[in-house]
Amino acid sequence: MKLAARAGRILPSPTLGITATAKAMAAQGLDVIDFASGEPDFDTPEPVKAAAEAAIRAGFTKYTASSGIDELKSAIVDKFQTEQGLQYEKSQVLVSCGAKHTLYNLAQALFDAGDEVLIPSPFWVSYRDQVLLNDATPVLVETSEDSGYAVTRALLEAHLTSRSKAIIVNSPSNPTGATYDRATLEVIADIALRHDLVVISDEIYEKILYDGAQHISIATLSPEIAARTVVVNGVSKAYAMTGWRIGYAAGPKPLITAMADIQSQSTSNPTSISQKAAVAALRGGDVFPRQMVVEFDRRRRLMVERLNKMPGVSCRMPAGAFYAFPNIAGLFQRRHGQTPIDTPAAVATYLLKDAQIAVVPGEPFGSASHIRLSYATGMEAIARGMDRMEAALKKLTS
Repeated sequence: MKLAARAGRILPSPTLGITATAKAMAAQGLDVIDFASGEPDFDTPEPVKAAAEAAIRAGFTKYTASSGIDELKSAIVDKFQTEQGLQYEKSQVLVSCGAKHTLYNLAQALFDAGDEVLIPSPFWVSYRDQVLLNDATPVLVETSEDSGYAVTRALLEAHLTSRSKAIIVNSPSNPTGATYDRATLEVIADIALRHDLVVISDEIYEKILYDGAQHISIATLSPEIAARTVVVNGVSKAYAMTGWRIGYAAGPKPLITAMADIQSQSTSNPTSISQKAAVAALRGGDVFPRQMVVEFDRRRRLMVERLNKMPGVSCRMPAGAFYAFPNIAGLFQRRHGQTPIDTPAAVATYLLKDAQIAVVPGEPFGSASHIRLSYATGMEAIARGMDRMEAALKKLTS
């Protein structure tokens, strides 16, 4: 059987793969500490679960409009208006089966063969593969750790060509935790307007920020940039609803309509019950996300402090999301027995086998010098995991 060429362009999600391996090891009785999974360990808020239960009891278990129910679209429109001053009509909103699905619908509707998509690197793993799956070319814009992973005008312009179609903005960032300030967003907006680029603004971590940082959506900078920006978001991270699979997009009506048409021919509607739950989440305010952030902040500080005390490891303090992205290049050229430790993948494999710690290597994120650890787990697990990691690294020989 000959598979489509596109199937050979991509690899399975490394984060999901490593998480599955960790769970399989745990099922065998091994005490695996999972720093790979990108989901809050908090339970979904009770009012959200109650809304889902009420929907089931009321028989709200049938097909809905493929692009999402009006009640949820209204909640999304109100969220944008209240929190960011962005004005959308319900016809400019699409509800999908998670933000990843939203992004895939967008790639299907927007990209053609020959198009180029600028992706600041390091990047979330699925950006590149979704571009490749839709016959376009990902153009990785390498940022530096020393600059806080910021993009600059010179850096972006060096990667522009006549085929440039879009740029992806992810702030706060997975995997680095970096955020874009207004000045950086203004540079991106100016370049997008000058070069006719569509801006894809992935804001899924917008509510997970530290040290008084405020989220700025690039769509708020001007009506002109809003008219060529698709804002992508969801309830997974802010409301601990990863398994409910609700994401959404707001943007130019022709593009949102095309995305909705594509969705109607693939998944049809998002789960009816999850949509009712998402309404309760968005209408419930920010009390729950703020409580999570307080706890994430404690975990962030503990993990980064411990990482920076380990030999061969250095880690910037992330400004948002719930990931540490330590530089482990100082471990390269060391060995475990006869096995060289010379790549992030080698470090991740060693930690999983020797210390029973699951981390994600940096290569799928575009880095040959880092690994990603999630601190969306308890303080006790973080403390034990850092103890194990430190002990494991001390075993390595030069």
